[in-house]
Amino acid sequence: MTQNTINYVIHDGNFRGHNHIDWLNSYHTFSFSSFYDPNRMGFRSLRVINDDRIAAGAGFPTHGHKDMEILTYVLSGAVEHKDSLGTGSVILPGEAQVMSAGTGIMHSEFNPSQTEELHLLQIWILPNQQGLKPRYEQKAFPRSEKQGKLRLIAAEDGRDGAVTIYQDVSLYAGILAQGDVVNYHVQNHRYAWLQIAKGEVIFNNHELKAGDGVEITGEEKLTISSNSNAEILLFDLG
Repeated sequence: MTQNTINYVIHDGNFRGHNHIDWLNSYHTFSFSSFYDPNRMGFRSLRVINDDRIAAGAGFPTHGHKDMEILTYVLSGAVEHKDSLGTGSVILPGEAQVMSAGTGIMHSEFNPSQTEELHLLQIWILPNQQGLKPRYEQKAFPRSEKQGKLRLIAAEDGRDGAVTIYQDVSLYAGILAQGDVVNYHVQNHRYAWLQIAKGEVIFNNHELKAGDGVEITGEEKLTISSNSNAEILLFDLG
């Protein structure tokens, strides 16, 4: 289900694709795996937003990717990452991780906790060229830098301490408490996608909940607030 205005379309998170097996409960904003919707094949260079809950001690065994920018954003718990570059790391809430698959990379992702569920967003962005050298990058961003504001966490030029991605995308994260308001101006030659990661927000007088997304296709002044606690991601796209 969608709601349309001149410059944006609100996508109801209740109508995402859904895959639930014994250790994985996953919702797909765009077509992925067995979920296929020709009207949801991505937006601009943004191809995948998967909202994954992974049971304690479980995860994705070693598998391969190619020619994709893959970002992991942890909402709760931790994810243990290993790849064919020799990287071994644990990704925690507040950190941004990017893996440029390029010519090919193998990796695994597991929930190292034996008691706590892992909740993360996995994001795929089409790169600006194929055949790149695979790479891995991970940085931590203190909660204070995102509280009540938008903090750049990924960008093509890696500015302001963001991780670098090979595409004309600026990705911002924000954490909102009751009464917080953030504003953002999408330029007339740009596009944007707003993803509600946690909680509930009010976007340009629309009430949105976790899982909802907003596709923005024209110049738009965004006003986002919350009456509770919420976490959002904003993609500014070329």
